[in-house]
Amino acid sequence: MAGQPSDRASFDAAVSDAADFDARGSDAPVSDVAADDFVSRVLAVVEAIPSGRVMTYGDVAAAIGSRAARAVGQTMAYYGSDVTWWRVIRASGHPAADHESAALEHFRAEGTPLTWSVSGVFRVDLPAARWSP
Repeated sequence: MAGQPSDRASFDAAVSDAADFDARGSDAPVSDVAADDFVSRVLAVVEAIPSGRVMTYGDVAAAIGSRAARAVGQTMAYYGSDVTWWRVIRASGHPAADHESAALEHFRAEGTPLTWSVSGVFRVDLPAARWSP
């Protein structure tokens, strides 16, 4: 998926910080194991989202007991290409930036409820498509 962080160490640090902040309410260092666990839990939730349904980054974070929606976004940017990435969207109902066309193909194939603006911009009909594990 495009938009991956260019520096793996910076990405790992950001995910570790987010995972640690959620666990302890501080920014103390966290182990690589905790960061790997955070990534694994995010990807497991994403893979569980049924066809035609979506979750927001915040929904995914909440599903794993976290408040780190941005870390979920970073995880998806770095690791999301091998999972059903299009099923994780912004709270506005829009797919990941720069992936609108690819996401639209998946949404149409899966019958995901969409709404269209007068200018032809789409977004997912979040009340109709939102899924909760």
